[in-house]
Amino acid sequence: MRSSRLVAVSLVGVVVAGLAVSTALPASAGPSSHAAPEPSVSSDPAKGRTLTLPAPRGRHATGESVFRLVDDERADPWAPDRSYRELMISVFYPAAHTGGRPFTKQFPPAVAAAVGAAVEEGDELPAGLVDWAATGTHSVKDAEAAPGRFPVVLYSPGAGDPRDWNVSLVEDLASRGFVVVTVDHTGEAPAVQFPDGHLVGNGPLTAAWTQAFENGTTLAFFTKLMGARVADTELVLDRLASLPHRLTGVMDLNRIGMLGHSGGGFTAANVMYGDPRIKAGVNMDGTLEYSVKPDGSNLSEVALHGLDRPFLLMGSSSAADGSDVHREPSWASFWQHQRGWKADVTLDDSAHASFTDAEALLPQLAGRVPAATLAAAVGTVDSRRAVAANRALVASFFDRFLKGRDDHLLDGGASKYPITFVR
Repeated sequence: MRSSRLVAVSLVGVVVAGLAVSTALPASAGPSSHAAPEPSVSSDPAKGRTLTLPAPRGRHATGESVFRLVDDERADPWAPDRSYRELMISVFYPAAHTGGRPFTKQFPPAVAAAVGAAVEEGDELPAGLVDWAATGTHSVKDAEAAPGRFPVVLYSPGAGDPRDWNVSLVEDLASRGFVVVTVDHTGEAPAVQFPDGHLVGNGPLTAAWTQAFENGTTLAFFTKLMGARVADTELVLDRLASLPHRLTGVMDLNRIGMLGHSGGGFTAANVMYGDPRIKAGVNMDGTLEYSVKPDGSNLSEVALHGLDRPFLLMGSSSAADGSDVHREPSWASFWQHQRGWKADVTLDDSAHASFTDAEALLPQLAGRVPAATLAAAVGTVDSRRAVAANRALVASFFDRFLKGRDDHLLDGGASKYPITFVR
């Protein structure tokens, strides 16, 4: 799962088994954080720059609906005094008749404040440079669904990331004829907002990680984290048929896939290992082991035994923490034991966050932020080409294994995209 640059306000982001966990490690646990550069514009968020997400490229307009799911039979793992587990999901889907209606925002204002501060600290951006609440999607709230029956794809974010930190990718997939369900694993992101307005942050999880690191119980922490994520995903799978008919009527629940970034990629693999409802999966730069530094010492069951269904590995090329089957021990084990279709594709000149909306958004700050700062966050790959490559790879994979349509991009030949197939 590699380290995430999205960290909670006033916390230090560190490499934690790629689990993308927001941590509050003691100073002796790792390198100290660098001071953020002085703001070059007003720190008033209302005057911050508005960043834009690229438009989807599929033939469908897209809609977005948001839902709260509750599991009354499971206590919240990060707030045990809460006897139930509550989640927020967003459903992006092919839509009809959206003309003239306003698009949704990427984040509600309160969530944008927490997430924006986390991005600013994690990527050493000037505070107030961006108005994080202003970024819009290209989807219309509760729009009428397009006619048809579409495969369903679940998206799990990196640990510490919100569900809406990959809108560019999931909107594009929806525009190509998929229903995409993004999942917030409550207690991990800087903030999750529920319909009644209350917010849940990640303080308890951060405290649990700090204690685990100090006590030498990180294996138990990672196991708990992934167990909670798998249970969250199972809840979503179980409740898909209970969503409003305007959505279930266009969802083909016999064709379900899953993808995730970082910890979400690990989640996708783990869910597939135990649940045959997921027919195909994608892991974007996520380790498959429970170790502070991925070294093959605590491999997961899916890394040890592989899967009998198609699975795509998409890795970054960072010299420090990039992933491929030759450098990442858990990927090497998975590769050896994988029984279903497999491929390993590296996004050239990329970084861990190149598989998130950071790749589309942060390069818009060029000229306001040092080039080295942006390169550390999202690599040096051209942003537009990286976004196009991610979209094309994911769409090609799910078209092939959920729709039976093969454009042969994943055959591994010469490509117009900045990608390398790992052999």
